[in-house]
Amino acid sequence: MPYFRITLMRSGIGMPQKVQGVLKALGLRKRMTTVYHPVSQSVAGQIMRIKELVDVKEMEHAVTKEQMREARRPDPGYYVERKGLAGDKLA
Repeated sequence: MPYFRITLMRSGIGMPQKVQGVLKALGLRKRMTTVYHPVSQSVAGQIMRIKELVDVKEMEHAVTKEQMREARRPDPGYYVERKGLAGDKLA
């Protein structure tokens, strides 16, 4: 079942009450928050009302907050990209 991944890129401050109501209905409160909604005509209509404020992508499945947090977590430890030599000059 496909989902819309909706990310609020710009704030709704100063927008008409209808636009702010759509943001609230979709569950978008703060900038850079992401919500997932199933693909439907009603959600697509809501997205069209706020298309200049959001970034929308179609995904195969929804991702939970824990899964998003885990994907952003870096690998433990560190990596040596290039071993420096004693006689190596940067010039």
